[in-house]
Formats: sequence, structure tokens, C-alpha cells
Amino acid sequence: MLDTEIKSQLEQYLQLLEGDLVLKISVGSDDVSREMQELVDELASMSSKISIEKTKLARTPSFSVSRADEDTGITFAGVPLGHEFTSLVLALLQVSGRPPKEDQKIIDRVKNIEGDYHFETYVSLSCHNCPVVVQALNIMSVLNPGISHTMIEGGAFKDEVDSKNIMGVPTIFLNGEEWGSGRMELGEILAELGNSPDASEFEDKDPFDVLVVGGGPAGNSAAIYAARKGIRTGVLTDRVGGQVLDTNAIENFISVKQTDGPKLAGNLHDHVEDYNVDVMDQVQAANIERKDDHIEVELENGAVLQSKTAILSTGARWRNIGVPGEKEFKNKGVAYCPHCDGPMFEGKHVAVIGGGNSGVEAAIDLAGIVKHVTVLEFAPESKADSVLLDRLNSLSNVTFITNAQTTEITGDDTVNGISYKDRITEKVHHIKLEGVFVQIGLVPNTDWLNDSIERTKTGEIVVDKTAATSVPGIFAAGDCTNSAYKQIIISMGQGATAALSAFDYLIRHTSPVESGATTS
Repeated sequence: MLDTEIKSQLEQYLQLLEGDLVLKISVGSDDVSREMQELVDELASMSSKISIEKTKLARTPSFSVSRADEDTGITFAGVPLGHEFTSLVLALLQVSGRPPKEDQKIIDRVKNIEGDYHFETYVSLSCHNCPVVVQALNIMSVLNPGISHTMIEGGAFKDEVDSKNIMGVPTIFLNGEEWGSGRMELGEILAELGNSPDASEFEDKDPFDVLVVGGGPAGNSAAIYAARKGIRTGVLTDRVGGQVLDTNAIENFISVKQTDGPKLAGNLHDHVEDYNVDVMDQVQAANIERKDDHIEVELENGAVLQSKTAILSTGARWRNIGVPGEKEFKNKGVAYCPHCDGPMFEGKHVAVIGGGNSGVEAAIDLAGIVKHVTVLEFAPESKADSVLLDRLNSLSNVTFITNAQTTEITGDDTVNGISYKDRITEKVHHIKLEGVFVQIGLVPNTDWLNDSIERTKTGEIVVDKTAATSVPGIFAAGDCTNSAYKQIIISMGQGATAALSAFDYLIRHTSPVESGATTS
């Protein structure tokens, strides 16, 4: 079932198993069951530490990964290949006794969770965000006996997916109730469970020379450039990697012909960890103020960090269309990631709102999966790159409508249509369809800032050529600023500029900060 190259790599990983494993398998006579049985047999044949036990699990086909003397609560319903193959390999290693590569504070927070939590994650094997959730919840199951997790491959359990109106992945259920959706790191899951970092964790932190707020490409670039100057550098972020984690194919990052967002984010984080940078993850800034000769950043948990300079690199998020039905039908037909959620709409009619590069790329991806794609563009013509438009125009199952103002997304339990107004004739049209993908650009993550920092009417932080803001000692970089273009490579360059400018500011303003972090 596995090709020679994958088997060779897998054999090396299986040599790292520390204890005996039992794969308890529940299969029938269907094709997925045969594939699962073949996969499990191959795993057992490659390591003497893996045995197989036939059983009856809650779903068929499925198999659990357990220790010889303990059920760890990790189950795979469906064959975990594609992007989920890594989830399987990590589960094997971690259940066998190899510790997960997580910060000890995170591990302690997982172990201290009390109560019974049974998670179920519905996934698509083509989804690059799903493994992040699956692996996080598997780690929690390994560390805490009160937690269990089942990965459910939507293609193998289509009737179940349809009965629950699941139209986006990953979708997470907790104890039988829908609980969350979309990419969630382990720290984010803990935060949603009410287990966020406590303010006490920040009490003993010394003042920083540079405190970077935001962990995307701009923030990581700023942190690296600052740390290389030998100054005390901190990074404060609610999500290491930022929005780039939601980006699939990246083909315009100079010198790297092709990569993807999660891989790039991982490489950035690894690069930062090569330096003495204090990365504070899963925490959010609530306010920033200049106090005499230093800057104070208040966190949502009440802690206050001090620094001589700060760099704001909070990035941006997907812009909502803001019409009736969008919020009501999110993950019930309204989606934002065509690559992740596209397979859930196979053979259906969908719309893409937005005819720029993102919208056209989404339409091209979806056209190979769905029955028909209708692209609604507000402007008189698309501003997408000509190479993308040429590709789109070659597709027979795509309709492109300009001067279209979306007015409503309709539905009952799930989306059943979209209404738009022709901006020339003022006539309102309604299209029957089953899915809507919103691709209308970004909105900066600057809502938390006070009025002392100058921003544009759309919320972007105003910076000069040195990345300086209207407040001395505070700099900004990336998609949260009024930069002309929002690109990863531009954000990185701006992050470097901000760090060099902050260092130059420190040279000219050397007043020391006398006290450390406080809590309020």
C-alpha cells in the first residue's frame, strides 16, 4: 500500500518506538476497510513492537493506537494517509513513550485538565490545516487519561458528515456537540478550554530592548534582526506563524520556487529559536502606551510587559462580507479556505465572492472539484494577474460576473443560495447553490490599539520609510500597516527595517527601564 520511499522513511521512524503498541482494528468488507487492514498489516510487519488485535469500535472501519496495557484514547476512523499520515506516525511514536516536542508549560497545562473530554475531528485528507488539530488533540490524549480523540475522514463517513451538516474541515466535536472549526494549535485549543497562560507567568520578566507584538513573517523577521544585534528581544503572539499558516501554495517567495504556509511558518519559527528570543505564545496584547522613557504593553490576562522599544506586526485577517447569512451559515456552506473545504463541495454549485488574485485562485482550485463555480466581483473588472485570468477563462464550469454586490447568503440548515445586486441595472438576482467562499481581502488586526497611534480610516497603522509610527519608540511592519502591497516577502523586509530602526532608536535613547513586568 505504501510506496518504497515512504516505507523506507517509515522504517526509520519505527525504529524510534520505545514501547510495545497494539493496533485495535474494526473492519468490514468495504474498500476502505480493506485499505485500512492493508495499512495496519504493513505497520505490524515493519516493527516487532506493533501487534494487531481485531475488535469492535464505535465506527467501522477504524483502528485505535494503544499501549499493551493501556488504552490511550487515540482512534483513526478512515485511512490516515495524505496529510494525515504524519499524524499517524507521530501518534505511534508518542503512544510508544516518546515525549511530544512541546514546551513543558504547555505539557503541564494539558496534564492539569480535569474531567472527561472526548474530541472528534472531521477531516479531509487534502486539508493542510487538519493535521495540526489532529496532532494537538492526539497529544492531549497521550498526556491526559481523561481526554480521548478520534480522527474521522469525511470521505469514509460521508453519511455521518451529511447528517451533521458538516461543510468545512477541520470541524471539532466535543462530547457529542460541535465545538470548534478551522486550524487550531495546541495552545489555542487549551485557551478555548479556558486554560490560557496565567499572568503570573510574566511576573519575573525583565524589561526588553525590543518587544515584537505579532508572530507572522514580519514579526519573525524583526525578531531575528533584533536578536542578531545582541539586544534583549521578546515576541508576543497569539499564534506563532500568523496568517501565513492559512496559506496553501506559495510560489512567489524569491529563491524558493514552491512551499506552503505551514512549512514556511515552521521554518521561520525554527530560525527565531536559533537566537536568544523570548517567544510568548498564545497571549494577546490589549493595550500599548508610552510611559516616560519606556513602553508598556498590557496583555489580556492582566500582565504588563515593559520594553524600551516595540514593533507592532499583528498582521491581518480575512475580511468578512458582512451580509445576512454569512455569520449564520459559517461552516454550514460559508467557507474561507477553498483548499481545505473544497472537497466537501464535490459535485455541487458554489460561489466565490471576490475576483482578485485570491478569488480567482480559489475559483480555479474549486473548478476541479465542484460542478460549477460562480465568481462575483464588485468592481467593473477583475484586478487579478493576467496569467490567472487566462487559466480561469479556459475553464468551462466557471461563470465570472462583474459589478455584482452581494446582498445576502440564503439557506435553511445549510446554504441554498446567494443574492446579488447588479450595480449597473440595480436589479437583484438570486442563484441557487450549496456553498459560498469569501475571498475579499484583509482587515488589519489593530482594533486593540488606542488613538495615540495614528491609523488610516481602514485601521492600518501609518508608518514612515523607517517603519516608525506616530509614537516615538514604537515601530510597525507588515499587513497591519499602510504598506502599498500585502505580500509575505514585503512583510519580512518591513520587519527587518523596523528592527534596524528600533536598534538605531536605542542607540540614541539610552535611558534604562528600571522595573520588570507587573500584573494588574
